[in-house]
Amino acid sequence: MKKALFSFAAAAATPLVMFGVASTPIAGQGGTGTIVGHVKYMGPTPVNPVIRMGADPRCNKLYVGKRPTSQAFIVGADGAFANVLVNMDGAFPNAPAPTATPAVLNQKDCQYVPRVLGVRIGQTLEVRNGDPTDHNVHSASMAGNSFNVAQTVSGKPFEFKLKASELLHIRCDSHTWMTAVVGIFDNPYFGVSGTDGSFTIANVPAGKQTVKAWHEVMGMQTQMVDVQAGKTTTVDFTFAPGQKTASVPINDLVVPMQMATLLTH
Repeated sequence: MKKALFSFAAAAATPLVMFGVASTPIAGQGGTGTIVGHVKYMGPTPVNPVIRMGADPRCNKLYVGKRPTSQAFIVGADGAFANVLVNMDGAFPNAPAPTATPAVLNQKDCQYVPRVLGVRIGQTLEVRNGDPTDHNVHSASMAGNSFNVAQTVSGKPFEFKLKASELLHIRCDSHTWMTAVVGIFDNPYFGVSGTDGSFTIANVPAGKQTVKAWHEVMGMQTQMVDVQAGKTTTVDFTFAPGQKTASVPINDLVVPMQMATLLTH
């Protein structure tokens, strides 16, 4: 299949906007249902740029005989599109955030895993270092979710209680190619598409609902659905080059110069 290059730099061109914050009251019918779906990418498969890790020999050693690449586009042979953040937009009854179970972000093979993560306001984000090198975990926030901490080899996990809704960009100052996005929501109705493109959102209040799907490069799409109590509703999303989507940028998303060059030439 023919491959094509896309620019990641466009996401940095506009200021932060909030994502998934309650805006429009829902018309509840009583009871709950489930939303399931698949996200697909149609068109030439984008090329993820090669990451040059020579600045840290300990990272470089993890990829002997391999060419590490950015993980912005994870597209299966059938077009299954991973790392798309899907959420319900609206005003919902209060639901307690999980306090016993943190949302875990790993530093593995000198990349963040998962690259895209959905969490609740009030939930603890736990960042672990599983690499044979030191990292620096640095968030870019305008909503009170700011932190900038060093993590040594075999050091304790870093924990932070998330305070407000936003698309939070996390990077490593020591390894500029490392990036992750944490979607922070005021309700539990969200998910991230897996490598098979699928997602599930359970216990959604019945009624007319707005479903949003966001990808860090391809932008955001929106669909309206009618959730029936006790039933499963299917909502599929398809992203394609040149498709008109809403731009939902991340605050202070910086693309390393060498990566921007690879993507735009």
